[in-house]
Formats: sequence, structure tokens, C-alpha cells
Amino acid sequence: MNKVRLPLHPAAQGALLADGSRPKIIPADVSGRFQSMRTALGYVLILFAAVLPWIKVGGSPAFFLDVENRHFFLLGHPFNAQDGPLLFLLVTGVGFSLIVMTTLLGRVWCGYACPHSVVLDRLFRPIERLIEGSRDARFRRDAGPWTANRAARFAAKHAAFLFLSFALAHGVLSYFVTVPGVFALVRGSPATHLTAFVWTMAMTAVIYANFGYFREQLCLGVCPYGRLQGVLVDDDTLSIGYDAARGEPRVKAGHDGGACVDCNRCVVVCPTGIDIRNGAQLDCIGCAACVDACDDIMAKLGRPKGLVRYESLRGFSGAGRRILRPRVAVYGVLGLVGFIVLMVAVLSRHAEAELNVTRLPGAPYQLQGDTVRNSFDAHLMSKRAEAAVFDLSVEAPPGADVVLAVPRAEVPALGSLHAPIFVTTPRDLPPNQRTVHVHARREGGGETLSADVVLVVPSS
Repeated sequence: MNKVRLPLHPAAQGALLADGSRPKIIPADVSGRFQSMRTALGYVLILFAAVLPWIKVGGSPAFFLDVENRHFFLLGHPFNAQDGPLLFLLVTGVGFSLIVMTTLLGRVWCGYACPHSVVLDRLFRPIERLIEGSRDARFRRDAGPWTANRAARFAAKHAAFLFLSFALAHGVLSYFVTVPGVFALVRGSPATHLTAFVWTMAMTAVIYANFGYFREQLCLGVCPYGRLQGVLVDDDTLSIGYDAARGEPRVKAGHDGGACVDCNRCVVVCPTGIDIRNGAQLDCIGCAACVDACDDIMAKLGRPKGLVRYESLRGFSGAGRRILRPRVAVYGVLGLVGFIVLMVAVLSRHAEAELNVTRLPGAPYQLQGDTVRNSFDAHLMSKRAEAAVFDLSVEAPPGADVVLAVPRAEVPALGSLHAPIFVTTPRDLPPNQRTVHVHARREGGGETLSADVVLVVPSS
């Protein structure tokens, strides 16, 4: 009987072949201290993401993005569209944190905490191994003809993938419509909530296509962070590498030479199909599978571990790694400044509402004989999760006639209200009397909001 020769990853030089085609990558199982850490952290993150929509803080979900009404809740704190600058500060703060972390620790985010890596390695690949078997068994089966057993495994795997994708899509949906909202949508007819139904089906298709087929190509060709790391790392960045000085020349066990026995175990466990012994590569996502695989081989051979390990390029050369260096200082200072600005903005966000007074569209004023009428719009926005009532008042110059369309404003929760204001004054109003003060006082006690606006009158 002819033996099937099990291949190494055909992508041992990267995730794409020389002709640009994508090889089939089936990483072998591996265990070890780093994989145990990744597994534990991965399931903790999955559990956290799953229960977050169920947890309520202050009567609202801990994390809720009500896009339809432009209301957002984070740990019980409501936000609306006017809080957009805070989102900018948050995103830039997270960005600088990733930059500093990458400069110091390489792609540790990709290997341990990236949602794509966590979902793929903790949910989809375990299902695949359970149904399809080990890497060797899959290669042998795939090299042969289609049989009933092979077809049944294929169908079962993709049916499980579709079901899991469907469940994950509904999990994502719960962040936008709440958990009770998801159950209500599921129980109802798709025709009554067509937008949510189409969105969920599209998300299911995207998740299935990504984790069922595309997989590591997202990290290598789509994710901007993966491409950006090339300019963030330097010779002092801690990353996974091969100690060539100790490992070369490669010889089989029992022969004199380097510590590497060329077993290729580090290659077959790599989810992106690279050979870490070829040096630093952008395709490495820092999962440390090769580290655990090599340590396992070294332990069996009775040799010191660490032939493949976390180390900087400078450390591998024997010069020693520098932690504090100019780029780390610059990134750290910029990130710290952004964090301080974000904290100041959040802590100073004590106002329960916001009042803005602007001029109504159209002509700046209306001339009526010896009088001038200015038209304004008082825009009152609530930043609380419950409705509130405000009493509006206007301080105008002496002799002015004020018409306030909505003296008592009932503002819905996290909503807004527009109240037109018309101020008629003499045409020859002195310049020092052209300021109008608008006040909004919350009924039942609370803050009083104020905003000023300047009247416009003819110059002559």
C-alpha cells in the first residue's frame, strides 16, 4: 500500500506561494505553557463578551450601542451623539496603547487578545479538530477520493460552523438591540423586522466565510494593524525568534552540530504557515505555538529549552535588550497626554444637559419699521437616561419684546428639543445692550443652563 507523504506547510516561506495562490494550512495540535495561557485568556474574553449584554448597570446594559436612537451606554453612563469627541479620544488612546505595546512586546495583542484569533482558536478550530481529526488524519483523508465518511465529516463541520456563525451574529446583534430585544426579534416574523434580519444574515455569512475559509488571510492581508507593525518594531522589540547561533547547523538527533534537529515541528504548528527559523517575518502573529512545539522537542531530547523563544533581535545577537528607548518614550508621552485629556473630558462631563442657542436659518434679522426682529433656536439636549422638564427664560435688553415658543420644555431621555425664540428691539439699540441671555432650569432642582447670543441690527 502506498504511503501518503504528509506535507509541511506549503507556505513555509509565508502564507502565499510565489504565484500568489493561497495554500491550504492545517496547523498541527500543540500544547505547552504559552498555549495554556492563550486558552485560558481566550475563554475568559469570550465569556466576558457573552455576558456583557446581560449585565445591567444603572438600569441599562453595561455596553449598549443604540444606533437607531443615537444613544450609547457604557458601564451605566449614557452618551449621545454630542459626545463624539470622547469617542475620538478613546479610539486614539486605544491606538496609542497598541502602538506602545507593539513597540515593547511585538504582536502580543494578535496572539493573545485579538477577537479574530480568540474566536478562531478557541471556537472554530476545536470544532474542526473534533469532527475532522488531527492534521495527519486530515491530510491523508484529503489526499484520497471523496467517500461517504469524508463527505459526512465535511458536511457536519460546515453545519457546525454555520450554526456557530449564526449564534455569534445574534451575539453581536445583542449589543445594538439588547438581549431581550434579540429574543423578541427571534420570536417574531422576519418581515416585521426586515433590517435586523438582513443584517444578521449578512453578519452570519461574513463570520462563516471568514472563520470557515479566509482565516489567517484576514491577519496577513486585511488587518491594518498587522501591516503597521513593520514600522513599530525595532531591534529591541520582544518578539518570537529562532536562536540561530545555537541552532545551526541543523542536524538529526545523535549527530554533532547545532541544537536544531530539523524536525520541522515549529513549521507544522504555525497557523500562518511560516518557518520561524527564516528570521523575523510579518506573517508571524505571535501565538507562540512554535515556542511550545520546540520546547517540547528539546525536552524529549534532554536539551535546554528556548531554541525558539521570546527575545529581541538585539538579544539574540548577545548585545542585550534595551527597554527604554526614544520611540518608546515618544509613544508613551503621546499616549499619556491622550489619556489625561480623555480622563479630564470624562470627569468634567458632569452636565446633565446641554443648551445651545443658534440663529435660525435665513436672513440674520427682519426689519419692521423702527424695530428689528432676531430669530433664534434654543437647542436643549438631555444627557440623562430619564426624561426631564426644563423651564426656559430669556433676559433681553430693556424695551425688547420676547416671544418664547416653548417656555416649558419636556425633553425625552437622551433626547433633544428645539425652542424658537423671537426678540424684537428698537432699530437704534446701543451696542452694549445687544446680548441676550437664555436660561434653562430643571424642574425639581438641579442645574441651570445658560447660553448667550448677540442681536444683529442694521448699521444705519
